[in-house]
Amino acid sequence: MKLIDLNLVEFNNEIDSASPAPGGGSVSALASSIGVSLSRMVGHLTVGKKKFRALDDEVQMKFKDIEEEFLHIKNELISLVDKDTDAFNLIMAGFKMPKETDEQKQVRKQKILEGTIEAIKVPYRVAELSYNALMNMEYILKYGNKNTLSDIGVSTLMIYTGLEGAILNVKINIPGLSDQSMIDMYASSVEVMLSGAKEIKNMILNKIHNSL
Repeated sequence: MKLIDLNLVEFNNEIDSASPAPGGGSVSALASSIGVSLSRMVGHLTVGKKKFRALDDEVQMKFKDIEEEFLHIKNELISLVDKDTDAFNLIMAGFKMPKETDEQKQVRKQKILEGTIEAIKVPYRVAELSYNALMNMEYILKYGNKNTLSDIGVSTLMIYTGLEGAILNVKINIPGLSDQSMIDMYASSVEVMLSGAKEIKNMILNKIHNSL
């Protein structure tokens, strides 16, 4: 059974076990997906309201487009909850392969590397999606229902948590790569995303705290 098919209690209990997977990667994907879902709730409580209908058509259209994009982001993040655990299991399967002969060692090394690459690609995608969502949260804050300020704040925090958690999972797997250009690309890219995300998160939360 997939992790996303478990109920909330079952998922929590699956994490609360001696198994290393699901772990931080899957939890990060889930955190971001919940944050994006919460932002869509804000959208549902905004669109159609009198104050929203009074806004320029262009503003209304962009707001609706962001909420539609968030639906696609949410759905992909949910799929990544299981993909992160699958990637980790690929690495573990590689480590369990025989290593008695040089040929076996080579095959084993290649399988571990393939699993490592996948274990980087999945959380990296979580970080990318989370960053894309965060970049639109200021617009949600500006035009969203003012009664949902706290929800926008929680949404921002959850998306940011998922992003930084995903980046941690990228970083811990980078040493397993053999291609220096790939190492450099991932290492520099996640730092750029993390720095930008922190700035966005802090800006939005400061505005919300000052408004409450």
